[in-house]
Amino acid sequence: MASLRLLFYTNDMHKYLLTLVLSIALILPASSFAAAPEERFEISGWIPYWAVSAGTRSAKNHFDELSAVMPFSYSVQSNGKLKDLAGMDKRTWQRFIDDAAKEDVRVTPTVMTSDGAMVHTLLSDATKRKAHIEEIVDMVEDGDFDGVDIDYEGKRAATRTYFSLFLKELKDELDGKFLSCSIEARTPPASLYRVIPATIEYANDLQEIGKYCDRVNVMTYDQQRADLTLNDAKKGTPYYPVADPDWVKKVIEFMAQDISKNKLVIGVASYGREVAVTVSPDWFQSYASVRAVNAPDALKTAKKFKVKPSENKAGEQSFSYLPKGSAIKLRDLPEAPRGTSSGDEVAMRALAYANKTGKSVVVNLVWWSDANAVKDKVQLAKELGVRGVALFKIDGEEDKNIWKLF
Repeated sequence: MASLRLLFYTNDMHKYLLTLVLSIALILPASSFAAAPEERFEISGWIPYWAVSAGTRSAKNHFDELSAVMPFSYSVQSNGKLKDLAGMDKRTWQRFIDDAAKEDVRVTPTVMTSDGAMVHTLLSDATKRKAHIEEIVDMVEDGDFDGVDIDYEGKRAATRTYFSLFLKELKDELDGKFLSCSIEARTPPASLYRVIPATIEYANDLQEIGKYCDRVNVMTYDQQRADLTLNDAKKGTPYYPVADPDWVKKVIEFMAQDISKNKLVIGVASYGREVAVTVSPDWFQSYASVRAVNAPDALKTAKKFKVKPSENKAGEQSFSYLPKGSAIKLRDLPEAPRGTSSGDEVAMRALAYANKTGKSVVVNLVWWSDANAVKDKVQLAKELGVRGVALFKIDGEEDKNIWKLF
């Protein structure tokens, strides 16, 4: 009998609950039962320590667009202590952090180093690793930051396990604070090698990084000549991209095999490079770094040498010119082939000269990422379904039209 009463009681309760749910459904608007909103597409960026005033001002002007800001601020010393390069304890930063909190913008300063040997020594020793983690956690707590961004570049393959352990232990000690990791882009082997090695030892364990880091910022910039497949496919004119979307796509799809797209962020450059290109018969033989450039400086240089920049094969902006002091004068160069873009004109005239005379010529090539190039990366990020994009860098000299994209 008890079982029978329980059965009736249960049936009555089911009817009651169903009636209650239907009644609520009639009262509440349909939107109350809508599916949960998708995760917000994030726009973040780094403010460099060498441009604190202009960078914080630019970022504050765009808090409405930004989800997070990463002050590019702390370097790692050989003893594991942090060196504050940006004056994070100064009033400028305190006001910035307060304003960011009001706008729900996450602030996670970057701890950076490119000394692979030092990182191995530091992280492979349990005592030193623990002290280093404590140093980072104290920095986050003392500064009242939302978390930290780890950017340890140039690591050795032998450090891979220790770096993963470091991230695991750091995440535990942060006690719920945000951990983002900024790591190098990984070009698929088929595009990186003419002959793929039997064994490839990587410095980053992507699966472990994806496990412990709340965001993984992939530094998909400074591609330059890294992708041999694209170098071959796009030869004929100078090719020295900051980040060709074709390269970014293959990098992200490759890395997404090990890291959730919900954590992946595409690093997008707001700067460029100037290189000296040796033009020899039939090819652009070599590219030697001259300097980094920002959009205003690039346009100023173009104006000085009376050259009109144009969009190149990577969807970025570039132009070539004969540098001051060149033994070859512009009047000495043959005409460029019909259909040559304005940005490639001097380089193509130099190639025609090299083919005609058998002599090499050096031209300078200025190549940078403008708003249209950033737009391509934002669209690509959305197509690939990753979490967002991160600008390197926000320093007041980024193309102002970038912010109109968001």
